[in-house]
Amino acid sequence: MIPQDFIQALLGRVDIVDVIDRHVKLKKAGTNFKACCPFHNEKTPSFNVSPNLGIYKCFGCGEAGDAITFLTKHEHLSYVEALRWLAKR
Repeated sequence: MIPQDFIQALLGRVDIVDVIDRHVKLKKAGTNFKACCPFHNEKTPSFNVSPNLGIYKCFGCGEAGDAITFLTKHEHLSYVEALRWLAKR
C-alpha cells in the first residue's frame, strides 16, 4: 500500500499542465488551459485544466481527475505505473 501522504506530496510537486500538455496540446485561457477533449470527439474545446487546483475536467463528456487519473485513463497505465511515471519527473 502506498502512503496517502506520499501521493499527496507527489501531486503537489507535479505540474498537471506539463503532464497533460505532453499528450494534449493545451492553450492558455485565463488562469486555466483548454483543449479539445482527448476522451471524446469534439470540435470546440471543452477540456479544461486548472493548474491552481491540480485537476482537469471536460464539460462535454464529464471526464475529470488529477494527473494520476489522466495517466491511467489516457495512457492506460495502472495506478502504480502512473505514480512511477510522475515520480520519475
